[in-house]
Amino acid sequence: LGTTAETSTLTSAEKELVIETIIKANNKRLPLVLGVGSNNTAQVVEELKTRNFSDFCAILSVSPYYNKPTQEGIYQHFRAIATASPIPVILYNVPGRTSSNMEPKTVLRLAAEFKNIVAIKEAKGDIVQAMELIKNKPDHFLIISGDDMITLPMILAGGSGVISVIGQGFPKLFSQMVQNGLQHNVKESYAIHYKLAGAIDMIFEQGNPAGIKEVLKTLKIGENVVRLPLVNVDDDLAHRLQSFTESIKV
Repeated sequence: LGTTAETSTLTSAEKELVIETIIKANNKRLPLVLGVGSNNTAQVVEELKTRNFSDFCAILSVSPYYNKPTQEGIYQHFRAIATASPIPVILYNVPGRTSSNMEPKTVLRLAAEFKNIVAIKEAKGDIVQAMELIKNKPDHFLIISGDDMITLPMILAGGSGVISVIGQGFPKLFSQMVQNGLQHNVKESYAIHYKLAGAIDMIFEQGNPAGIKEVLKTLKIGENVVRLPLVNVDDDLAHRLQSFTESIKV
């Protein structure tokens, strides 16, 4: 339940249906992480106290958006979440959507003080900030890319993986890139990176998830339907995405 799922325009009933459907389809095969985030701290804490998390291994919680809190406000928000959460917490920093950056000092402070804060999805798109986190993190804390374009550089610098958008459309190819990166097969991993780089730019050109949904439509495993205020990609971008997708052997 994040950006690509258009969570902000799902009803409460639809969110529950998504959760039920994923749990059933997964059938305990893979670990599941649930998006539980809001700019209302009390609302997040209440959900953490009342929801059944038995099917999930962690929550992913976005830094507060719109309110534009200070770094101390961000710290206190996640302090409340970490204290209330019955399962591990993954922080999510995405300044392009929240209008505030979780600075490394705030992230590292949280990671040092709360052992159940186990990772961050770092989506600022700033390799220098990512490297500062990787260099100074405690041993239990993972730095996970939230930006497909710099996933490989982050992994080669010591990052632990990615929570991806492009991976929804090209899971096998993107996974091969990540696995090669984790094994420090630099030449092989960068060959795949450059093969996908154009597509990564395209899927974000007119916003996520409109771009990736066009890819899924071309693959015949989804539809290119989005809800207002989002709209479909224009015909030119749709054609370019379709051409790229058809050129890849999935």
